[in-house]
Amino acid sequence: MSDVEKARQLIHEAEVLTVLTGAGVSTPSGIPDYRSLTGVYHGLENPEYLLSHTCLMTEPDKFYNFNKSLYHPEAEPNVIHRKLKQLEADKTVNIITQNIDQLHHKAGSTNVVDFHGNLYDCYCTSCGASVPVEEYLESYWHHECGGLVRPNVVLYEEGLSQEAISRSVQMMTEAELVMIAGTSFQVVPFSTLIQYKRPDVPVVVVNREPIYLFEPHLMVTGSAEDFFEKL
Repeated sequence: MSDVEKARQLIHEAEVLTVLTGAGVSTPSGIPDYRSLTGVYHGLENPEYLLSHTCLMTEPDKFYNFNKSLYHPEAEPNVIHRKLKQLEADKTVNIITQNIDQLHHKAGSTNVVDFHGNLYDCYCTSCGASVPVEEYLESYWHHECGGLVRPNVVLYEEGLSQEAISRSVQMMTEAELVMIAGTSFQVVPFSTLIQYKRPDVPVVVVNREPIYLFEPHLMVTGSAEDFFEKL
């Protein structure tokens, strides 16, 4: 039996599947990653600053102009998102995603933790009101109170949501199989979630390049899109 066949068998047998997803799950939908030669960071001298709390508060124009480039409202869920939703028909599928593009939600997945937040969830930093993303993409000033509007994503210099952390840990502890898909799994603390799985729970990794993981795992090298097409 090939590694691909073993991975598929493990997925089909597990009653509780927890999936950790990264940029490689969204690139087939036309959303660029961050650090590749075609990614949004390419050619920028200090991209982390443009997505920092300091930039938001001190140079909101600069933050806003860069932040708007991250939006792809026309993007639709691809076969990976759709297959994960379909798997809910006969098992619990928990998804913890680094992605901020809401495509898992668009596909209809029930149990999703946006570990780094969601670009399409915007709010006013002054009055706290929720602001439709369409309004934010027209102006970052709240038309009702004049406050600064921002997306509810975790910027550099900011802490993660405690709710996202606690829900993610719970999803890891209840998993019968952990799958890591479309990520190099190097971003901390996202990558540290693996330590919360039970010791006997297997791990399947689907990624274009092998990842560095202390845990024993079944590595399927290739695109997540190809893997899920045949799942």
